[in-house]
Amino acid sequence: MRGLLTVPSPPGGFDPDAGWRLHPQVAVRPEPFGALLYHFGTRKLSFLKNRTILAVVQSLADHTDVWAACRAAGVADGEQRPYMHALGVLADSNMLVRKEIQ
Repeated sequence: MRGLLTVPSPPGGFDPDAGWRLHPQVAVRPEPFGALLYHFGTRKLSFLKNRTILAVVQSLADHTDVWAACRAAGVADGEQRPYMHALGVLADSNMLVRKEIQ
């Protein structure tokens, strides 16, 4: 539940109301500035610009939706827009994939 905040979903099919996780072929290398993500299948490299987005990405699989992962990482509801955009870009580049429904 997002409360009063309405953030439109980024284009490309990223749905923050759904569960997401790192693609199984993605490796995460934490760095002082955030992290590097490397996709062994596509050979793409992505940069995470801070430790907060790293915490969100690393905890996605533990939460039912993206909103919960952001809140767990300390991102307030009113500050989630840039994180949703970044996660949408990662989903579009296949770094993130939807969790399977169990």
